[in-house]
Amino acid sequence: MIGGARQPREDGPSPVPPSHQGCAIRSVRLQLPAQRGELRDRHEDGHHLHHLVWRLGPGVRVCSSAVLGGGIGPRAWILNAQVPGGYPRLDPDRHLAEIAASEGLTGPGAGLMTAADVAAYTTGHDGGVTATVTTGLGVRGWAAAPDVGCLPHRPGTVNIVLTLPAALSDAALVNAVATATEAKVQALLDAGLDCSGTPTDAVCVAAPEPGPDGGEPFAGPRSTWGARIARAVHTAVLAGARPAGDLS
Repeated sequence: MIGGARQPREDGPSPVPPSHQGCAIRSVRLQLPAQRGELRDRHEDGHHLHHLVWRLGPGVRVCSSAVLGGGIGPRAWILNAQVPGGYPRLDPDRHLAEIAASEGLTGPGAGLMTAADVAAYTTGHDGGVTATVTTGLGVRGWAAAPDVGCLPHRPGTVNIVLTLPAALSDAALVNAVATATEAKVQALLDAGLDCSGTPTDAVCVAAPEPGPDGGEPFAGPRSTWGARIARAVHTAVLAGARPAGDLS
């Protein structure tokens, strides 16, 4: 099943993995329904953190802006990892690869990063589409803002992971990312926030590889699958953004 994760172990936590580049990682599996991936718990350098893992298996393509494994292509897994505020590392792609290795993930994958509490993920479902969102809005603003030069990497992001059962063409995959982004902005405004997102927001769309027919040609907001994507993303982002809107 697309986005389906393996069922949690019933014989206790997974074995403690080896350290990676001096960063000791200890993770245990937590209960989470399969269509939303697996919520995992880990300890790194004195920090208690979480990450979400989707074990996609063969026959799945992902279109994403992920820092690790971005672009369009076959992906065996997706990882959305929490990191501490004031993230000190300059190699987020390598760090994500280390966490993936600790989970026993193999093959090509996509890795996202956020300073938001991953355990506070929100979800939206519509017609077979599942949107799983982690919402970090501490550094928010408008996309079309005055030029302020090159800002340092800030991992407090809105990360959106979409899984759907319908194969999409290349164009439709790109369209799906645009539709998800439109729905995200709509949800932020509906939450009472004066922003379009954060500078580091990321999107992953996972769908089956297309057959000879090339897959669904459209994923705009008025197409069948695009409309479902938009509603699922809007639901998930709105639920995650409302607490920030209440504080604004």
